[in-house]
Amino acid sequence: MIPIHNNSQGQKAPAFDAIVVGSGISGGWAAKELCEKGLKTLVLERGRNVRHIVDYPTTETNVWEFPYRLSSVKQDREQNPVQSSCPVYNEATKHFFVNDQEHPYIQEKPFSWIRGYQVGGRSLTWARQCYRLSELDFEANAKDGLAVDWPIRYRDIAPWYDYVEKFVGISGQAEGLPHFPDGQFLPPMDLNCVEKHLKQQVSRQYKDRVITVGRVANLTRGWNGRGPCQHRNLCNRGCPYGGYFSSNSGTLPVAAATGNLTLQPDSIVAEVLFDEHKNRATGVRVINAITHEVTDYFARIIFLNASTIATTSILLNSVSSRFPNGLGNSSGQIGHNLMDHFMMGGAQGIFEGFEDQYYNGRRPTGFYVPRFRNISPETQHKDYLRGFGYQGRGERAEWGDLFRSAAGFGESLKQTLTKPGPWNVVMGAWGETLPYFDNQVTLDDSKRDQWGLPLVRVHFTYRENEKNMREDIKDSAAEMLERSGFKNVEKFYYDQPPGSAIHEMGTARMGRDPKTSVLNAFNQMHDVKNVYITDGSCMTSAACQNPSLTYMALTARACAHAVSELNKLNL
Repeated sequence: MIPIHNNSQGQKAPAFDAIVVGSGISGGWAAKELCEKGLKTLVLERGRNVRHIVDYPTTETNVWEFPYRLSSVKQDREQNPVQSSCPVYNEATKHFFVNDQEHPYIQEKPFSWIRGYQVGGRSLTWARQCYRLSELDFEANAKDGLAVDWPIRYRDIAPWYDYVEKFVGISGQAEGLPHFPDGQFLPPMDLNCVEKHLKQQVSRQYKDRVITVGRVANLTRGWNGRGPCQHRNLCNRGCPYGGYFSSNSGTLPVAAATGNLTLQPDSIVAEVLFDEHKNRATGVRVINAITHEVTDYFARIIFLNASTIATTSILLNSVSSRFPNGLGNSSGQIGHNLMDHFMMGGAQGIFEGFEDQYYNGRRPTGFYVPRFRNISPETQHKDYLRGFGYQGRGERAEWGDLFRSAAGFGESLKQTLTKPGPWNVVMGAWGETLPYFDNQVTLDDSKRDQWGLPLVRVHFTYRENEKNMREDIKDSAAEMLERSGFKNVEKFYYDQPPGSAIHEMGTARMGRDPKTSVLNAFNQMHDVKNVYITDGSCMTSAACQNPSLTYMALTARACAHAVSELNKLNL
């Protein structure tokens, strides 16, 4: 068995200026920024290599060419129960998801840990929704007296949002809402006729609610040598046009072009190596995923971007006499305060009209309703803190929707099914989960994976705040549809396990006080100054917006700080 709880040496490898652990959304950005700033950078990815365009095997495959026509397969549901629960997991995409049998973890209560172990990580399969957090979000913990205060405010990160948006390419519509900050947008995509109707009616009925097209990292024109989006609706298979942003199409090629990047797949980081005399990290211990050979790599700075739960497991496994409970864990906060948005609650309804209209193409985003609860004294809700944002879509029923209820037989049935059905709108919310100390990630030393590493154990439950918000989510969605003239309005809530939003956050939070937090205002560990963490584990609270854009901005900002500190000889 591999020695993982001490600093006994593996085979030594050449030293680098920087090591980045993980190649997903934040890891790709760390690679780009550090390489462009002149640092010889090693990016370690625990999964296989995926080359842009070359390794997207299903990107041009038609539905009828798949054996099961992309239907859910019993064998996948049984052998891969967690990963197959992801809405974009199917025959065309499952090679971008881990195998549950090969990568087990322990769920004390149901928690879906959706993972993609390959170069690019989940940036190949993400939903691409890009929203800024606002001052409302960064002040929330302090105002509500919860957890700890964020060590930054919107003004600190706003220039970095600008910076990453100009590279990523995000289409969207400016709305001028302080709690829903505008960004550097490419031209927006169009709402269709029923969505425009809903937008108009909501603006007439409510002073505090706005419907806008989703802000999405799909290119409405060529951008930085990529795109534009072809509206194929095949994003999760990998885009050969670079029509949406991923590490593979965006940041990693730029990093490679500098000549400073060394990208090493099949490299599982077991722990961060720590020198107790110098009080700094010296490198990482890596297990080759295929041969199980152990190698130590060394660098002046280390960025942990393996994703929230994986980063936390590395920290907890990095023990020494100085840090017996995990690297940089003098606060005792590592592993705690796990968050994920809760979702799949809302309403849907039918609209009678616009029968002479349809839509063109497959728009890769829907509409968005920014948070409207608890943003002012007039919008306070007595039953819960924070808020939620809706994501939705209007479309006409297709033959698959009509098949079970269609009347007729033979030719008459065919004629019925070749005509589009009525317009319908579905809107569901992503709600904020509060940071609870006992929602946590731990390691189980008694159970190990095939590489000898302790299994991750996850404990997570929703509380009254989330349950109360859920009721308002359903009621508010139904009310908006009914007031806008929709018929047969139905509320829904699909009770999916936590983790289903794939927005794991927390567990190594930022904060002002080293006694109660893990990272400072620049995502630098309080205890180990040459280690930075900029994936979702750094989040102090969850807000209700999709978080990836914030990870990117924090990463770019942290890289600038790290290089500055290196140049000052502070690291």
